[in-house]
Amino acid sequence: MQLPHNSVVLVADGRKMLFLRNEGDNVAPNLVVEKAQEQSNPATRDQATDAAGRASSPRGGVQSSVEPTDFHQLEEDRFAADAADFLKVRALKNDYESLIIVAPPKTLGEMRKHYHKEVSNRLAGELDKDLTGHPIADIEKALKNA
Repeated sequence: MQLPHNSVVLVADGRKMLFLRNEGDNVAPNLVVEKAQEQSNPATRDQATDAAGRASSPRGGVQSSVEPTDFHQLEEDRFAADAADFLKVRALKNDYESLIIVAPPKTLGEMRKHYHKEVSNRLAGELDKDLTGHPIADIEKALKNA
């Protein structure tokens, strides 16, 4: 993947985001941390107060359980939407010209729903991998090999 000088790379998942800037060039990238953010997102069982309910047919008889709310996933989706919004704010301030996003497929899909036109215009590439816990050298290597 092309990684031009001064590109911004967002490495994110449902609870962490890391903004990097390429101070190197396409041949020898040098990603430097600009901002890191992490939020707590406990499992649904630790966020919910009740078990899922049950519903019955108006004619009686068949009962089924109501699908439980996945609070953990809702929070991850909100975090992805917030990351997309942050990218919009930075794009509107002309803070970057080229953007690469690295995120797991589910997070990347949620972010795409919220891309602003200015973010889409600056998007140079996406990599659907979870690299949030990896060293920067591994992120550079993954981007070069993509």
